[in-house]
Amino acid sequence: MSVRITTRRRQLGSMLRKLRARKGLTLEEAGRLVGVSKATVSRYETQAGPVRWIVVEALCREYEATEDERKAVVNLAKAAKQQGWWNSFADSIPESMNLLLTLEDEAVHENHFSCVYVPGLLQTRAYNTALQKANEVPLEPEEIERLVDIRMKRQEILNRPKPPRLWAILDESVIRRVVGSPETMKQQLSRLLEANESPHITLQVLPFSKGAHAAALGSFVTFGGREPALDVVYVDFHTGSLFLEKEEELDRYRLAFEYLRAQALDMEASSSLIHRIRKEL
Repeated sequence: MSVRITTRRRQLGSMLRKLRARKGLTLEEAGRLVGVSKATVSRYETQAGPVRWIVVEALCREYEATEDERKAVVNLAKAAKQQGWWNSFADSIPESMNLLLTLEDEAVHENHFSCVYVPGLLQTRAYNTALQKANEVPLEPEEIERLVDIRMKRQEILNRPKPPRLWAILDESVIRRVVGSPETMKQQLSRLLEANESPHITLQVLPFSKGAHAAALGSFVTFGGREPALDVVYVDFHTGSLFLEKEEELDRYRLAFEYLRAQALDMEASSSLIHRIRKEL
């Protein structure tokens, strides 16, 4: 099995680059300050190979990182080799899913905007099965079951003692599009109504009546860590996925989500609309 870069390692490199750039140091200058080579500092930032947390901590001090930043980065360094529950699937899933699963597993809060399908963490087994069967490349029954099992396993993060805070905004088309069968869709809408009663889940519907809105960016997810510098935006395209970490990219999607929250129905009105559409099926 090939060794994959964990998202912890990826985030560690990104944060070290940001801290060094903020301090205005070159790779060579940073290495000289802590007694390592320019190549070592570069390797730590480019996600290549293992790291020593004691060196990472020394770099943080030279970069004058805040206490919260230092703790976040050192914790990433200590956990950089850890693999998640999905490691047994690693050879048969794309790298983008490996990154996505790690982000989900470690997120403190997640903001979802969906304009096509129900967010994966809130899908029922029947709904996800119907989606897998609709793949443009026909899948064998065993492969469909495997993918659905992974999806259901992913949802266990919502049952943790301290689950992530999930905020989902659904375009009205999401709850009106009948996936599978009317009965499958009724069960899915019931799941959404149940989710909106959870203390750690907020669900809003963006109605057609709002017309044009701030979602020209398409469906996206923002994953929030314990430190804002660890935030990542995930954008899923039909042809692939993007993971965005630059501050200007994060700001753009954060702002879009704030606009969408303001334009969407509140939780009570959203549940009423979902209930009404369910009765129509």
